[in-house]
Amino acid sequence: MTTKYNYILLAVLMSFFFVAANAQTKKPATKPAAKTAQKPAPKKAAAKKPAKATTAVQQKASAKNLGDAAATVAVDTTKKGGQNNNNANTPGAGLTEEIVVTTAYKPVLAEAVKIRRNPNLEEAATFKAPLSYTPIDKKLLQDNNIGELEAMKRPAEQDSVLLNNYVKAGLGSMKTSYAEGYFANGRDQALQVGGFLKHFAQAGNQLKQNEIRDEIGVFGKSINQDYTLSGRINYKRRGTYFYGDNTSGVEPTGYTFDPQKQVFNNIGAEGEIAKNYKDEENAFTYAAKVKGYLFSNSYSAKESNVVVSGFLNQTVKQFYAGLAASLDLSSQKDVAYSVSNSIVRANPYIKFQGENYKIDAGVNIAKEFGFSDRFFIFPAAKLEFQVVPKYVRLFAEAKGDVKRASMQEYTDVNPFLGPNIALQNSVDQLDIAVGLKGTLAPGLSFKASVFRNQVKNLPLFVNDFANTGNQYAVVYDGGKARISGFNGELNFKAAEDFDLFGRVEVKDYKLATEAKPWNLPTFKLTAGTVIHISDKVDINGSLLFRGATQDRPLVLPGGTTPAVSSAINSFADLSGGATYKVNKKVSVFVQVNNILSTSNQTWLYYPNYGLNVFGGVGYAF
Repeated sequence: MTTKYNYILLAVLMSFFFVAANAQTKKPATKPAAKTAQKPAPKKAAAKKPAKATTAVQQKASAKNLGDAAATVAVDTTKKGGQNNNNANTPGAGLTEEIVVTTAYKPVLAEAVKIRRNPNLEEAATFKAPLSYTPIDKKLLQDNNIGELEAMKRPAEQDSVLLNNYVKAGLGSMKTSYAEGYFANGRDQALQVGGFLKHFAQAGNQLKQNEIRDEIGVFGKSINQDYTLSGRINYKRRGTYFYGDNTSGVEPTGYTFDPQKQVFNNIGAEGEIAKNYKDEENAFTYAAKVKGYLFSNSYSAKESNVVVSGFLNQTVKQFYAGLAASLDLSSQKDVAYSVSNSIVRANPYIKFQGENYKIDAGVNIAKEFGFSDRFFIFPAAKLEFQVVPKYVRLFAEAKGDVKRASMQEYTDVNPFLGPNIALQNSVDQLDIAVGLKGTLAPGLSFKASVFRNQVKNLPLFVNDFANTGNQYAVVYDGGKARISGFNGELNFKAAEDFDLFGRVEVKDYKLATEAKPWNLPTFKLTAGTVIHISDKVDINGSLLFRGATQDRPLVLPGGTTPAVSSAINSFADLSGGATYKVNKKVSVFVQVNNILSTSNQTWLYYPNYGLNVFGGVGYAF
């Protein structure tokens, strides 16, 4: 009996399951709901269903809380059995109450994919702009190769534009006239051509104390692939008077002082060819140079000179071997003589250079021909060693040479030389120097050395007042003179706007035949500075301090002796100037010479010029 009821209950549950599944598809039922249940349900089964219905409602509420993903499970499965609920036991009648049949929902992992978020109900249509087509009037080239980029030309910078020409002119006290000019073709990597001119004139307080200096020149340089050609032509003119009045109040009766005029003319030229530097192993270098000049004065003195020189050098790793040679051809002429004085030199050498040292070893061979015929071999050696790497170097040098007597060089030192200058070549038999050089601090460099020179036929300038009245002559120490002393140089460049430099010389002379080193100072100091205050103002200054000297004892014409001594006191000469740049083209300047206004003299009875102030304008174009 029990088994029978079980089969009936199973059939009822299956019918409700299919009805519920059909309802979830949301299709309308084709038959009345009352006909779905053909058999009345037993009361026991009907009595038990409400308890399960409560559980199903709770499950339905739980499934709703899970989200919209459980909506399909919560479909209404309620069915109404009939319209008449009064007699439930009547055969064929419909159900008299609602019966909800469901099963417990047990989700599985595979159904998790059914859970989705709420769809985006906003409809935003994407805007698509209307397309327009414009054909390009250009032929399409099918080139798969990478195109070469054209280099962009760098625009010219305004600050780097060079002003190739510059002129400067001014006037001042002591009848001073001043002018300078520089001219060039501008920036060119292959060709440089230019010229210059200089003029300076002044007049002192003494009778005929006048001086004028003029210079003009042109130059050029051509830079080729393998070598460089350069050359220049210069003309110098210097005019002065023999204004030194040596009578000192003992003038003979009827004597009238009449200074004579002296003018020096010098025209020179030079040309050079040199191989360009190349960073290559075992390089071979060479250079050749030709220079010469023609010199004359207001009287009969004339001098011509031509020097041909050059060198060859071969590099083999850290060794250098080479030969330097020169041919010095000269002729001098005056009232009393006309001679030739020439020297040929050869200097074979070898050099060794390492990381901390440099050695030059060689000899200097010299041969005189002309009015003198002598042959010499001198040492030519030099050593440098880094005591403190990159800062201090020790150097030593030993050398010798023949110095040709030259009218031009002598008159550059002393313009008051008389006619028929004595000519005799001097010989530096052995010059030895040992010292230190290097950098003490950033911008502070130095060089200091002690030396000892042995010179034969040392030239000296002495007064020749007994014979010429107020002119000088040249004499030579007849033996071997020994000169020892100290040289020191200091250069302090704190920045681009400040530069201070100086040099000091201390010498001691031991002569063979002359009593003293006539007119040669034993102490000399030169110093200078350049200060760049701003882009518009520059200041410069210089100082010269010269120690006391002694001229040869005076004997005036007629055998008289002057009341004054032939000693020349030490003196200091301080000069300075300033420049103000109005703009990039125009500037003004002022210069003051002999600021201390001392009555110093370099040569006996020839006082130097006093305080001289002059200024002017400069223009660049």
